[in-house]
Amino acid sequence: MDVTLLGTGAPAGLPRPDCPCAACAAALGEDARAATALLVDGALLFDLTPGAAFAAARAGRSLSGVAQVLLSHPHDGPAVEVPAGLPQPGRVPDGRELALLTGHRVRAVALDAPGTGYAVTGPDGQRLLFLPPGGAPAGLEEPAESYDMVLADVVGRPDALAKLRAVGAVGPTTDVVAVHLDHDVPPGPELRRRLAAAGARAVPDGATLVVGAYEDVPDVPRRTLVLGGARSGKSVEAERRLEAFPDVLYVATGGTRGGDTEWAARVTAHRERRPGSWRTAETCDLVPLLGGDGPPLLIDCLSLWLTDAMDSVGAWDDAEWAGGGERALRERVAELTRAVRATRRTVVAVSNEVGSGIVPATASGRRYRDELGRLNAAFADECEHVLLVVAGQALPLRG
Repeated sequence: MDVTLLGTGAPAGLPRPDCPCAACAAALGEDARAATALLVDGALLFDLTPGAAFAAARAGRSLSGVAQVLLSHPHDGPAVEVPAGLPQPGRVPDGRELALLTGHRVRAVALDAPGTGYAVTGPDGQRLLFLPPGGAPAGLEEPAESYDMVLADVVGRPDALAKLRAVGAVGPTTDVVAVHLDHDVPPGPELRRRLAAAGARAVPDGATLVVGAYEDVPDVPRRTLVLGGARSGKSVEAERRLEAFPDVLYVATGGTRGGDTEWAARVTAHRERRPGSWRTAETCDLVPLLGGDGPPLLIDCLSLWLTDAMDSVGAWDDAEWAGGGERALRERVAELTRAVRATRRTVVAVSNEVGSGIVPATASGRRYRDELGRLNAAFADECEHVLLVVAGQALPLRG
């Protein structure tokens, strides 16, 4: 079974008509995308969009063999004249299955938003799932058989991938292709970077993909360190890297700080941003978590872990520091980095980058700055990916 993507963009296309934003201005060449439409084995067309016949011709395909046109959007789409010879577009009711003479079986998948998703089984037994923009499956049951290919709104609904992964419908070899791409993410390297973190990829309009053929599925890094200054967007970047995965354990190293209203507001903002399926553990005892099995860890942040570690060894007192505190802290950091090296869990850790700013006025401030620099360097040595976030922009330092 093969799939030709006649378009891979949002319903309005990319660039959007008359939109002056930077993403639309950069959407040129292969990064320009028509509204998403799929042609399966030349026999099944999902979503009739303007210019579909010309798009098929440019891809070296014809619509003359299309036996069924199905709609996925919650509405009937833009006013489009149905090309001569094509059947009228229709929709399969949720939970019902349509069998075609070509040997394809199409089952409508219930969603948590308006629209219709479609699971297609080809004559060769290969399986693909196509979801409309803004839609995620509802009522999934575990365990589920893994799809060979999933085409979905990865940028707009990363939680859809998380739900599919949770029940096994997306597995390690599932080819996840992002469609319905809009101007929310700058096209080109930034889009590819974000999709790779979710285990997905984008292809240009007109591409033909063979369902079930081995592809270079992006390898999600096991260990990532995200660095940045205050309010740089480092926590948002770290959370974004795991939002397409289920059952993430968010490790908050800062505690609750009872009575500190400003800190409580920060904690609340972080919690509201995180998916509801994530769990939270408030602890600085990271080594047992790294040594155990379980879902991905998001550690936010190493800076506060270091504060706790320095408190515990008396690092703020010069006599205690010289009398064994420094050595004890080195041992704590070495234990942590050994655990990161040996971990089998996916880990995304956040830390502050403070060495590029003003030199602290106190000896204790300078000591903290120096120790954080050493910790960041040691932790980064054990990570496949290291990112520096500046003004909300993630700059890859490694990986």
